[in-house]
Amino acid sequence: MLKKLFKKKEVNTDLTAPLTGKLLPLEQVPDQVFSQKMMGDGIAIEPSDNNVVSPIDGEVVDVFKTKHAISFRTDGGAEILVHMGLETVQLDGKGFDIHVENGQKVKKGDRLATFDIDTIAADGYKTVTPIILLNGEEFAITNMESKQEVVAGEDVLFHIEKK
Repeated sequence: MLKKLFKKKEVNTDLTAPLTGKLLPLEQVPDQVFSQKMMGDGIAIEPSDNNVVSPIDGEVVDVFKTKHAISFRTDGGAEILVHMGLETVQLDGKGFDIHVENGQKVKKGDRLATFDIDTIAADGYKTVTPIILLNGEEFAITNMESKQEVVAGEDVLFHIEKK
């Protein structure tokens, strides 16, 4: 029983795909902020499905007011950003239906949002979704996935380790 009480939090974790679609290296994202890793390292997905699920076990830190991005903190402290589409902040929430709120605890695979990729693409925005490790000074990405297609909530995109 005492072992349970003083159990150390798991710091290292696998990050699963928050969307189903085609995997892209961050360098191929047509936005310099992401392709040049100004916000941090990660990977991107060109979605083929509208559903967005939690890539980690942890907590929702921030649902952006414009609904186009959600940030998380893993139980071990790694901070992750899922940015749905490029330049989609300009849509001011149009095409996004959010199912979580700030401070909410989530598990891998929990539904986060519905992202209307057809409407967003029809409005002239790219739907490619970067998934970024925000605190790369404390954590490292290892075992980056290289397959072409991933399934939301099932496929591991990369492993996060404490430096």
